[in-house]
Amino acid sequence: MILIITGHLAYPLVKEMADKSSKETVVHIAETQIAAFLTPNQIIKEIHEYFSDRLDDIDLILVPGLIRKDTFLIAEEFKIPCYKASTDAADLAMVLDLVDDLELSQSTPADKLIIEEKKKQALKFIEDFENDMEKRDELLKKENNILVRNLPVGEDFPMRVLSEIASAPILSKEELIRKAEFFVASGSDMIDIGMIAGEDRSDEIPDLIDTLRPIVGDRPLSIDTLNPKEIEVAVNHGIDLVLSLDNGNYAEILPLLKEKNVPAVILPTNFSEGFVPHSPEERVESMKKLVSNCEGIDLVCDLILDPVNSASIVDSIISFYDFHKLDKKPMFFGIGNVIELMDTDSVGANALLAGIAMELGASILFTPEESGKTHGSVRELAIASKMMFLAKNRQSIPKDLGIDLLVFKDKRKRFDLKQEDYEVQIVKQEEPMKFIRDKAGSFKIRAEHATSVKDSFLLVTHFKRNQADITFKGKTAREIYEEIIKKGLVTRMEHAAYLGSELQKAEIAILTGKEYVQDFDLFKDPEEFIQ
Repeated sequence: MILIITGHLAYPLVKEMADKSSKETVVHIAETQIAAFLTPNQIIKEIHEYFSDRLDDIDLILVPGLIRKDTFLIAEEFKIPCYKASTDAADLAMVLDLVDDLELSQSTPADKLIIEEKKKQALKFIEDFENDMEKRDELLKKENNILVRNLPVGEDFPMRVLSEIASAPILSKEELIRKAEFFVASGSDMIDIGMIAGEDRSDEIPDLIDTLRPIVGDRPLSIDTLNPKEIEVAVNHGIDLVLSLDNGNYAEILPLLKEKNVPAVILPTNFSEGFVPHSPEERVESMKKLVSNCEGIDLVCDLILDPVNSASIVDSIISFYDFHKLDKKPMFFGIGNVIELMDTDSVGANALLAGIAMELGASILFTPEESGKTHGSVRELAIASKMMFLAKNRQSIPKDLGIDLLVFKDKRKRFDLKQEDYEVQIVKQEEPMKFIRDKAGSFKIRAEHATSVKDSFLLVTHFKRNQADITFKGKTAREIYEEIIKKGLVTRMEHAAYLGSELQKAEIAILTGKEYVQDFDLFKDPEEFIQ
């Protein structure tokens, strides 16, 4: 029998979830409204009071996942395994169904363990696939797969994320290195050196490649230019992939690419003559002609993904679809063309476009990160690529895979308590409090974004009589406000509440990639969207 401990407010849902399970359960309502407020000592007391004559019948005790302390004392007291259940009562049925297969924890809620185990299994599947050299070599014999440096690229492999360092020649060496390090930390498979259209910077290319090689390691380096002279210098200096050849420049550079065995991305254009095909038929015919002319090197075909409502994103997607029916060569999907030119958060759009790319048979997802709204796109596409590879191999929709791109919304709708569940007076603010300066001083709060979230941090400087005297550094709001309290640097309740609110906003900014400005809203007022 499984004994489940909960509080008054959560009881109806806990009982409903327990009844759905095939396990024998007993749900005990502890003397608390909020289950998360329970302590091990209170749970021990209630079990003694209500179950002292039935302890031999209890095989397992599950307590609310949100209680702050672990369950060691409870297990020790009764010599019965005692673990944390889920943080949300709605997930309890899932926990009970998996209780025999899941190694529950005394400190970590069960639903988090399930998520962690699913993620571990998902990532292991991908890792095992990537490390299976025998299978890799077999797949590389197919026409739809090629090798770029040492990286297999093609429809049978996870879509590779190629991140562009735009306008690389005008960046300082420090900026170049910082961007490359950021993209590598974000999960980029390949790094692209973006040149400057209409300029010849070929003399700077060797230094760009030499600067980036130690940063990218064994990842392929590509160069993004149509200038034959720049391509020649890059190829002779060991570039791994050329972006791009088209019907106007291929003849001049093709012999060198064959000699050096360097693959290229090809476009159905002829920019030297101002020709850009628009209809799916034009794109496919132009691409077929270029493929035939570029025989002898490995090719990645870019039918050009158009931004929404520029030419036609639908026509461009049809072009990819039609070409792939005729030719199974790897395809290049320029997702940045769409995301940079649409005012929306990038995360969901990147995931959707990655899914479309997977269905079309694309092999490379290309993006820069040139605007604030697209910051984090490389990481998002790296995760989306894994999601789509798992879905493809499981022959499932990209849901419940173990990894996800849920950032601003939760997967499940949570159990909402009604006001009558509390039966207390409702109070609304009539007027704001008057500002009174805290005699202990004031604070300046900053959110410092690093190359990855795990390296980002909060900086909070204390000012006394307008002079800075101490700065706190930490990763979470809690660790900073606890240090502030320990040092007695806040004396007014409203100031403490303000600090807690601002510090939490700054922490959320770090987790989501938002810019934090003290005293300003982190997110838009929802009313703005509907007025």
